[in-house]
Amino acid sequence: MNENFPEEIEIDDIDTIALEPEMFEHYRFVVDKGQALVRIDKYLVNCMASISRNRIQEAADAGNIRVNGKVVKSNYRIKPFDIITIHLAYPPSEFEIYPQDIPIDIVYEDDDIIVVNKQPGLVVHPGFGNFDGTLLNAIAWHLKDLPEFDVNDSRIGLVHRIDKDTSGLLLIAKTEHAKMYLGKQFFNKTTHRRYQAVVWGNVKQDEGTIIGALARDPRDRMQFMVFPEGENPLAKYAVTHYKVIERFGYATLVECRLETGRTHQIRVHMKHIGHTLFNDERYGGHIILKGNTTAMYKAFIKNCFFACPRQALHAKELGFVHPRSGEYMFFNSELPQDIENLIDKWRKYGSGAIC
Repeated sequence: MNENFPEEIEIDDIDTIALEPEMFEHYRFVVDKGQALVRIDKYLVNCMASISRNRIQEAADAGNIRVNGKVVKSNYRIKPFDIITIHLAYPPSEFEIYPQDIPIDIVYEDDDIIVVNKQPGLVVHPGFGNFDGTLLNAIAWHLKDLPEFDVNDSRIGLVHRIDKDTSGLLLIAKTEHAKMYLGKQFFNKTTHRRYQAVVWGNVKQDEGTIIGALARDPRDRMQFMVFPEGENPLAKYAVTHYKVIERFGYATLVECRLETGRTHQIRVHMKHIGHTLFNDERYGGHIILKGNTTAMYKAFIKNCFFACPRQALHAKELGFVHPRSGEYMFFNSELPQDIENLIDKWRKYGSGAIC
């Protein structure tokens, strides 16, 4: 699925597509403004973890990959703001979003936007392995009586994303204008996004900034990693500002403010500086990384994992300018119970209480 925002650029060569009604758009990507010139097959492999470079090259040879509405080969070098689409001869029905009655916590809604406080464990949008049961299925149900809202229309809907096991605030656009207006704010880094996380280890500095370009790990394409400057032309510039809120000795509660919004950014950046998120299985935080080897400590950590059975990351604050009124909107979400329980256990452990 497309991980690049905003999507305000439209394909100009509409007639080309209209001449081939049997072809259906399955994927759409908008290239970042700072993207280096690289082959399109290499770029798409980095964007699509579940598809091999061979399959991408075959799709290009078959004329299924277009840039700005024109068919290209796999050696085409992408440029900033290129619109890449993949067209196949059947509709993308496997990703069709239909209404499902899934409980969601809507903290604000008007004619233009919805702000949701997403629970952990809820996938944001359909994809391979998650064809339904997502937040967008829930939104489709919530707005099923609003005929002008089509959750399958890419010009509306999600403005940004958070991971399945990350909880917290998420913004949805109900109109094309709202998505374009809000997308520009995210693109220009003028939104306010602040997270809280429990990480392994005692973060020494009270605050700091992590700058590191991110791309898929070539050894495990379901993960991302930080690449040295200039080493990987697909790596995207990313900046995370962090601040210590509370220390527990072998773990730390931190606040992270996003300047950019890359996939897994906080998870990868915190691991990069030696402080993997607590119980983040994808990045190795689900085993004991700091502490001692006593049976009592191992039992304590096991109880902590049970109390918070996912990465301890919460999207706590969200701020942006409203697309219609121009008013600055700010939302704050309290930490969910599982992270509160985890923090409480660490506090008790530090005081010598049995946990």
